[in-house]
Amino acid sequence: MFTFNGTSAALMWVVWLGVFAALFAMNEISRRSRTAGFVCFVILPTVLTVCWFTFLRGNSYTDWFHLAKVYSSTAGCIGFWCIRHLEGTRKDGTKWKLSENKAALCFPPLILAINILEACTRDIEVGLTYKALTQILEPGTATTFYDLLGGPWNFMNATAGFLNIVTITGWFGICLRKRTERDGSRDMLWPDMMWFWIVAYDLWNFAYTYNCLPHHAWYCGFALLLAPTVCAFTVGKGAWLQHRAQTLALWCMFAQTFPAFQDNSMFRVNSTYKLAIYNAVSALALAANVAVFVFMLYKIKTTRRNPYASELYSDMKKYQEVKALAE
Repeated sequence: MFTFNGTSAALMWVVWLGVFAALFAMNEISRRSRTAGFVCFVILPTVLTVCWFTFLRGNSYTDWFHLAKVYSSTAGCIGFWCIRHLEGTRKDGTKWKLSENKAALCFPPLILAINILEACTRDIEVGLTYKALTQILEPGTATTFYDLLGGPWNFMNATAGFLNIVTITGWFGICLRKRTERDGSRDMLWPDMMWFWIVAYDLWNFAYTYNCLPHHAWYCGFALLLAPTVCAFTVGKGAWLQHRAQTLALWCMFAQTFPAFQDNSMFRVNSTYKLAIYNAVSALALAANVAVFVFMLYKIKTTRRNPYASELYSDMKKYQEVKALAE
């Protein structure tokens, strides 16, 4: 599946573990502290922006594609930070919280759906354009090349992504984690975002990176996807989307500042470009998302709930475990 450029596979696994651990740790720091979150997703990208366009210019990505990725993921983090922390008192003495505003709760599914749709569009573009193995110049660089190969796997995976959007449910049930002695994070919980949807998303997104970013999939398709998922299933239950946005933004800022790490160093990892692997990865992603879609239809039929106006999985144990953590 992957070709290592390092001195040994063992070294590349150590580097991978380092990336995974760093993402997990930085997410823990930024989610558990209101101030740390503000520093990581407002102050840090502001300072880095100045660096990218001044003394790092020519050594960092400044093309629209990479800039759009880093700023869109950061915008998601800022929006989620506002939902978690903005509250106050009205003139009449009543309290308000942004997390209780239905319009604000439309922001998380909207930015998630846009992110998925952008990737689906790229999968289709690659499938239509690169019908033979083609060398591509990395956008925003002059010396970094990678190969792209399009095929039926792109269309399978784009279909999986569209299904992943359709199966986003219950966003009006988004709530905040209650403060405890062990966790004062006030994570943005999404009880209806069940574990099987997250797994289906991870499989789809990994297939997307493998199809369209084959020289980055080892890090941004493997370590970067696993870090928020492990957090969501352990210490940060129920807040997968928040963890995903934060780890993605942090990784994009790192990759933007040190592009040579995954592009031109001994730590670069490439795809093996084997057709069987392409087909298997995308077929698995499609099968998982079809299964989630079928189960969603089953739940709609048996519960008679509208998955976009109410919470669909509220009778399930995992939903109730997350809901019990809420304020």
